[in-house]
Amino acid sequence: MTKKAFFLDRDGVINVDYGYVYKREDFQFVDGIFELCRHAISNSYLIFVITNQSGIGRGHYSLSDFDSLTMWMCEEFLAEGVLITKVYYSPFHPTHGLGEYKKDDVLRKPRSGMIYQAINEFCIDLNESVLIGDKPSDIHAGINAGVGTNIYIGDNQICKNLGLTCHSIASLSEAKRFL
Repeated sequence: MTKKAFFLDRDGVINVDYGYVYKREDFQFVDGIFELCRHAISNSYLIFVITNQSGIGRGHYSLSDFDSLTMWMCEEFLAEGVLITKVYYSPFHPTHGLGEYKKDDVLRKPRSGMIYQAINEFCIDLNESVLIGDKPSDIHAGINAGVGTNIYIGDNQICKNLGLTCHSIASLSEAKRFL
C-alpha cells in the first residue's frame, strides 16, 4: 500500500535560515510549522525532511553537530504531536566541499536522490505527495522526482521566471489548502 509524503526542506521552511545553522541556540522554528505538520498528519501524510547540509562538507560543522541538532529538532516536533518519519540530508557540495564531500552527489538538491530514498524505503505515492521549499533547487528536486504538488515559499514570479510549475505562498499557513 502506497503512502502520501509531505517533504519539507529544513533551513527556511522548518527553521529560520540564518546560514549554516547547527546549534540549538541558533535554531528558530518558522511560525506555523507545527500546525502545518499536524494538519498534514491528520490528512494521512508521512513527514520527511530533505535538506542540503553543505556546511558539513565545507567544514563549518561536523556530522555529529548535525546529528545532535536533528535529534533535538525531531524531539521538539514530537513534543508538538508531530512524528518526523525520517530526515534525509546531503553533506556534499560540488565545488566547495572538502575531501570526500566535494562532489556533485545524487542526494544534493536540485537532484532528487533524497526523495528517491524515501520512495524506496516507505513506498511513497509521488502523485499524492507534497513538497515545500524556499529555494528553486527544492522545487527542481520535487519536479524532477515527480512530486504531485510543489510549493515555493516566496515570490511566484521566481517560479515563473525559472519556468517551474509550482504554487507559491507567502507563509506556511497558506500551505494547508494543498494538503
